[in-house]
Amino acid sequence: MKYNIRGENVEATQAIKDYIEKKVGKLERYFDSPVNSEVHVNLSVHNNESKIEVTIPMKNLLLRAEDSHVDLYAAIDLVVTKLERQIRKHKTRVNRRSRQNGSAPKHAFAEMENEGAVRAANAVVTTEPDEETDDSSFEIVRNKRFDLKPMDSEEAILQMDMLGHSFFVYTNSATNDTNVVYKRKDGRYGLIEPN
Repeated sequence: MKYNIRGENVEATQAIKDYIEKKVGKLERYFDSPVNSEVHVNLSVHNNESKIEVTIPMKNLLLRAEDSHVDLYAAIDLVVTKLERQIRKHKTRVNRRSRQNGSAPKHAFAEMENEGAVRAANAVVTTEPDEETDDSSFEIVRNKRFDLKPMDSEEAILQMDMLGHSFFVYTNSATNDTNVVYKRKDGRYGLIEPN
């Protein structure tokens, strides 16, 4: 893996870089061959809270996680745990799909001899349910249909805030494309638009 580590309001010292490379590098054990991908890491500190965002774009998988903690090293540990959970969840899904299709699994995941022991050795105690076995997270429980009104992004943000939602889908009046505005965790707004 190649690492691109940047800091905002915090200096990415060599000790921090080494710790990130050591922890994130352990994710390679989940794959058959070495991961030839660039790891994008953004570190930031706001109000005495350290935040880390890690993005690993791969051929058929995008790994992305973020977490924050008062201790930067603890935040790194938490984000690596989230990434491991994503890999295990994706691996379970790929294996289940290949069993249902009756074909051999087509993936680059390594077979872990004692995966449960590896998980226990690297676990951080959390109160979240185990996402691997939670099949209900993919169940659609409600379906909504509505007309997309032409508007600009400012009006869409106002509509979203009036409804108390965290996102709003609309037709961009200038381009006639379907766009989405959403509220970010930092309180600012984001815009999703097609290429």
